[in-house]
Amino acid sequence: MEREELVRRLDGHEWNDVEFKEARRAVPRDAYETVSAFANTGGGRLVFGVRQVGEKFEAVGVLSVDKVQGDFLTALRQRDKISVDLDIREDIHRLGKSDILVFYVPEASRGEKPVYLNGDIRRSFVRKGGSDVRCSENERNRFLIDAMAQQFDGQAFERDPDAAFDRESIEWYRGNYERRPENRSHAGLPDSGFLEEMGLLVEQDGRKAPTRAAVLLFGNNAAFRQLLPRPVVDCQRFAFACARADTGARWMDRVVLDENLIRTWRALMDWYGRFAERPFRIDPASLQRDDTPPDYPAYREAMINLLIHQDYSDHARKAEIRRYADRTVFRNPGDAFAPADDLIEPGEKELRNPRIVTAFRRIGLSENAGWGLRDIVRNWVQLGNVPPRIVNDKSRKRFELVLLREELLSERQRAFQAGLGVRLTDEQARAFALVCREGEATGSQLRTVTGLSAPDAAAIAEGLAAQRLIEPVGANGRYALAGHLKERPGWPRPGADRVDIPDPDLVTDQPDTPAPSLVTDQVGRPSGSLVTTQVDAPDPNLVTDQPDTPAPSLVADHVGRPSGSLVTAQVDAPDPNLVTDQPDTPAPSLVTDQVGRPSGSLVTAQVDAPDPNLVTDQARRPAGNLVTAQVEPLTELSETHRKIVALCDVPRRLAEIMATLGVTGRNHFRKRHLNPLLRAGVVAMTHPDRPNHPNQAYVLTDAGARLAARRATGS
Repeated sequence: MEREELVRRLDGHEWNDVEFKEARRAVPRDAYETVSAFANTGGGRLVFGVRQVGEKFEAVGVLSVDKVQGDFLTALRQRDKISVDLDIREDIHRLGKSDILVFYVPEASRGEKPVYLNGDIRRSFVRKGGSDVRCSENERNRFLIDAMAQQFDGQAFERDPDAAFDRESIEWYRGNYERRPENRSHAGLPDSGFLEEMGLLVEQDGRKAPTRAAVLLFGNNAAFRQLLPRPVVDCQRFAFACARADTGARWMDRVVLDENLIRTWRALMDWYGRFAERPFRIDPASLQRDDTPPDYPAYREAMINLLIHQDYSDHARKAEIRRYADRTVFRNPGDAFAPADDLIEPGEKELRNPRIVTAFRRIGLSENAGWGLRDIVRNWVQLGNVPPRIVNDKSRKRFELVLLREELLSERQRAFQAGLGVRLTDEQARAFALVCREGEATGSQLRTVTGLSAPDAAAIAEGLAAQRLIEPVGANGRYALAGHLKERPGWPRPGADRVDIPDPDLVTDQPDTPAPSLVTDQVGRPSGSLVTTQVDAPDPNLVTDQPDTPAPSLVADHVGRPSGSLVTAQVDAPDPNLVTDQPDTPAPSLVTDQVGRPSGSLVTAQVDAPDPNLVTDQARRPAGNLVTAQVEPLTELSETHRKIVALCDVPRRLAEIMATLGVTGRNHFRKRHLNPLLRAGVVAMTHPDRPNHPNQAYVLTDAGARLAARRATGS
């Protein structure tokens, strides 16, 4: 730990990778529990000479440096004190007049865990947050299973091979195996001979027995469920964003898979096909249609990883895939053995299920050894998204991958970069956007987002630092946003662009959340000032403030409620009695007279009218298609409009519509696509009197249904 890093951590909190101890004259007894916890989890730094005062940390220094250091390191070499000889690295820093000792405790290898104290395996600890927690019996057993020389999937399973397998699964696998030219053909062998050649049948007591990998891959339901009495994967699809997951709302689609891995893999692909985007593209080389979904590489590798790296010895937890409107979460029981920084680096890694991984690789699945996560990240970033979030929780032995459907170079980020007056390459723009979004970024993260090698990514970071856009933090390749930019107006603060953190500015603009005063003023009793203004000349200030005001009829038809320019155009004021008596159902004569005077439908639309700021903007820049749509029945629909109309033959919630269309940006979607259909009377709210109703949905009106029917018949 560098001195700058130590100073920075003193201003923060203890967490899973750092622990502060006062240790002025002697080694605290609980320091060894921290050593066990760090070794069993992801490693960390133990710092002596720091005292906690309330929630703050104060450097008080170690008074007997040689004694404390010597006692601590000597104890760690005694096997009756700690079960493993760890490669502890020590350092010393001076803060003011205080000497601070820093000891780096590395993570122990798979075969050495659990690391325990005083010869008692029950004194094993793991790091959870900023605390050292004693391992439960289940946690100790998972460590012991992982530490076995013969890993779980290679152990024999007591089952007759002739009654253990699903023949259709083996047939499917063998067909794919034989079609790969690099594989040695075994077409002439029976299934038992083929499995033996694959290393999936082993000798046990003079007879052949299937390995656990064989039963997991090809087992019939009876054998498979005897080995794994829980589902393999629970797939759930939701019509809303992840932030609403704790509201108790249920999934819209769920598939629980509890068959062998071959059948599970095929079912996963079918499930993915239900929501995958199918573009139309002609391959320029073959001139054949290519409708491969653009995110297929990421989903394919993520689902394969879920199957081949799962801890099948854990019968208490199942794997999950949760697809929300704004992200997809893959959660697996069992952590990855590799350190976090190595997960997305290429190359072979220690595997939990080597026989299962090999079997998948032989048929072209997981064919790039050690590249799975890297391929996921590359594909996801190439689509313009933020890099996937990877959580390898060694304390809970859980792995999580999150694919966020969120633009890295958002409109706000692009505007911020444009205002800086610097010229950035695409790689520099993405690296800078990541630092802005996360607050800090490591060298590994910069390599991920740029797709460059370590030296090239370092050069990108150095170039950004030379332009005073980012600055190094410590000496371990981390970078943060330059301090002077944090005071700049428009700085996209960390998390501001995240889909799970709503932007307060956007929330106030949402047309379905009008202020109560707006609703009260627009229920059919326009104030006298409005009526008077409609008869008399408009306020000159209104005319002066709106130099780009379109023609009166355009304004009246384009905006969902009267603006200043609308008042100017309405010399023939509507009868107030008509407005008051007909708040919801305009008279036919009013509907046909939209050009000369506002119709009842315009008054009705004021209940869920957009924010006045939006009205002003719309009055200045009316879109042609919107004007046409409201002067006469809407006959021209955009591609997105047609999809919405097709979906809303039955009531659909907004989140469900957006999820089905595969779009994000709730506020933008309303303004650009949904609100024009509402104003044109093509779709309507199921709860028009309560725009924020928790069960609010959108459905075709009679006019919308007729429009859809005319399009279907071509009339």
